[in-house]
Amino acid sequence: MGIKEIQEQIVDEFSMFDDWMQRYEYMIELGKSLPMIEEQYKTEDNIIKGCQSKVWVHAELQDDKLVFTADSDAIITKGIIAILIRVFSNQKPKDIMEADTQFIDEIGLKEHLSPTRANGLVSMIKQLKMYAIAYQTQLS
Repeated sequence: MGIKEIQEQIVDEFSMFDDWMQRYEYMIELGKSLPMIEEQYKTEDNIIKGCQSKVWVHAELQDDKLVFTADSDAIITKGIIAILIRVFSNQKPKDIMEADTQFIDEIGLKEHLSPTRANGLVSMIKQLKMYAIAYQTQLS
């Protein structure tokens, strides 16, 4: 499934909930199903700068596609990175680089986060795209 289709799926899932408490609960559930990063990758190098809580992300190339694993010490943040990984994992680096993140506005995520969490969200997206750029360079 492509990035656009996954984003549309997420927008549909979030539209099923009536209020933001239910959406937060859903994000926490998503965080629990996050592909966990191995302990050896929980290093300073893999921490996303700009997040108030700790978020570790590891990327590796498998069959010309990027596969992400992650973890966070905060449950909401874990849910946010889980959503992003669902969208970008198992995609080609070039597609990740070119992808827009309009779906985040569509589900209303940014406006329902504290300013520090919203900054963290932007940092997470930036970091995932940086991985894509780095791996795309290797592929070229």
